[in-house]
Amino acid sequence: MTLPVVPSGVDTVLAPLGGLRQELYDTYVDLHQHPELSFEEHRTAAVAAERLAALGYVVHSGLGGTGVAGVLRNGDGPCVLLRADMDGLPVTEDTGLPYASTVRTTTDDGVGSGVMHACGHDVHVTALLGAADLLARGRSAWSGTVVAVFQPAEELGRGARAMLDDGLYDLVPRPDIVLGQHVAPVSAGLLGVHAGPAFAGTDVVNIRLVGRGGHGSRPEATVDPVVMAASAVMRLQTIVSREVAAGDAAVVTVGTLHAGTKENIIPDDAYLGVNVRFYDEAVRARVLTAIERMVRGEAAAAGAPEPPTVTTRDSFPPVVNDPVETVRTRDVLAARFGVERVIDPGPVAGSEDVGLLATAVGVPIVYWLLGGWDPAAYHAAFVAGTTDRDIPSNHSPRFAPVPHPTLETGVEALVVAALDRLTVPAAG
Repeated sequence: MTLPVVPSGVDTVLAPLGGLRQELYDTYVDLHQHPELSFEEHRTAAVAAERLAALGYVVHSGLGGTGVAGVLRNGDGPCVLLRADMDGLPVTEDTGLPYASTVRTTTDDGVGSGVMHACGHDVHVTALLGAADLLARGRSAWSGTVVAVFQPAEELGRGARAMLDDGLYDLVPRPDIVLGQHVAPVSAGLLGVHAGPAFAGTDVVNIRLVGRGGHGSRPEATVDPVVMAASAVMRLQTIVSREVAAGDAAVVTVGTLHAGTKENIIPDDAYLGVNVRFYDEAVRARVLTAIERMVRGEAAAAGAPEPPTVTTRDSFPPVVNDPVETVRTRDVLAARFGVERVIDPGPVAGSEDVGLLATAVGVPIVYWLLGGWDPAAYHAAFVAGTTDRDIPSNHSPRFAPVPHPTLETGVEALVVAALDRLTVPAAG
C-alpha cells in the first residue's frame, strides 16, 4: 500500500516554521504564566484577536463571552475550521518550571486556589496561532477559506455551545470540516488519531440527600445524611461493574461529597457531585437511570423525610471522528511525519465539546492527540511500566508539556491537515 502524497504546498507554507520557533516559545510561556478560568479568558482572547488581525484575518470577538473567530478568505475552495480552547483550571501549579503560573483565584465555594493551564490549552492556542500565521504567509500555495476559532470554557463543556448560540455561523462561513488537537501525556512528536467515538461524552450529576439533623450524641433522633451519602457512594460504584455490559464502556466518578459543619452535629443534608463518561447514548441513559434509582433507594432505606434531588448539568456528547475523514487525516499525517509517529490511541475517556462545532452544521470532524511529554522521560517510564505513576496526566498540578518539539509538531499537524482539504496547486 502506498501512502498518500503530502500536498505540494506544505513545504512552501511550512518553510518559515523554523524562524517562528522563538516566537512560539515566547507566546506559550506568556500564556502559561497568565491562565484564565472559563469565560474569563479576556487576556488570552485579546492576544488571539490581535495576532489574527495583524495577519489579515477578519476577526470577530466576544462570541459566547470571550470567544474569538478569525476568517481568512483566499479565493475559491473549501472552508476549513481549526479550533483551540483557551481556559485554564483552578489548580495550583507544582511543576517547578521557571515560568510556572502564580495566578490565584477564589472558587465558587470560597476556597483559595491557584490557576494553571493544567490541561495544555496554552499549547493549543499557541499552535493554532502558529498555524494561522503560516497559512496567512503561505497564501500563494493554497486557495479556500480558513476559520481559526479560539473557544472559551471547554472545561465547563459550555464554550462551544455559547459561541454557537451567539451566532458563530452567522459571522463565519460554514466549514466543510472541523479540525483540532489536544495535547496529551505521551511522548512529544507523536500524534494519536482514532476513527469513530474518540472522546467520551459527559454529564455532571448533582445530588442532594435530605436527612434530619440533630446532636451527634442522639443519632436515633435523626436521619443521618452522611451515612446515607457514604452508602450511596459505594452503591454507585456497582453501576459500571454490574449494569454496563462488558463490551460497552462507562465511567462513574463521585468527585465531591460535602456534608456537615462540626463533628458533633448531624447535618440536615449531604451533597454528591458525580461525573459520568460514555460513548453511547443508550449506555448514558442506563447509567443516569441507575444513579437516580440507587440514590432514591438509599434515601428510602434510611427513612429520609423526602426524596433526594438529582440534577444533571454540563452535558455534552462524545466526539465522534468521521471514519473516512479520519483515515484521510491519519494517512496524510503519516506521510508527513512517518508511520511510526502516528498511532491509534483508541477511545479517550476524557471529554471535549469541540464536536458541537461540527454537528451544529452537519459536517465531519477529525480531532487528534498531540504528544507533549519529554520523550526520554516518557520512554523510561514506558519501559519500566510506570507511566501512570511517573507521567502526570492532564489536570494534574504537575502537568508540564515540553515546549519543543510539542509546539512545532502541533503547528505542523494543523497546517498539513488543513492543506490536505484546501485547494493546493498540483506539483509541477
